[in-house]
Amino acid sequence: MEIIKQVIISKDTKVKPIWLMRQAGRYLPEFREIRLKNKDFIKLCLNEKLVPEITLQPLKRFDLNAAIIFSDILMLPYGLGQSVKFKKRFRTYFRRYKRN
Repeated sequence: MEIIKQVIISKDTKVKPIWLMRQAGRYLPEFREIRLKNKDFIKLCLNEKLVPEITLQPLKRFDLNAAIIFSDILMLPYGLGQSVKFKKRFRTYFRRYKRN
């Protein structure tokens, strides 16, 4: 963790910082196994036991110094009460609201 702190405050380090998009970890066999058992993606993103496990998967596999918490950008509209649906081989969609 010390290295990531040094990088953040712009101190010279012997390592180059990298940023991995969280989605990049979704190819990992460990994640795919969990995903097969958890069909509802929203529920997976809210699962207090699996989110930390998924978050740490890249750290267990690669020599990294930090992790990005597992979630999805579409949890924002979900958290605001919007109906969010994920369908396999189909784009994500929202229920339309009627305007008053």
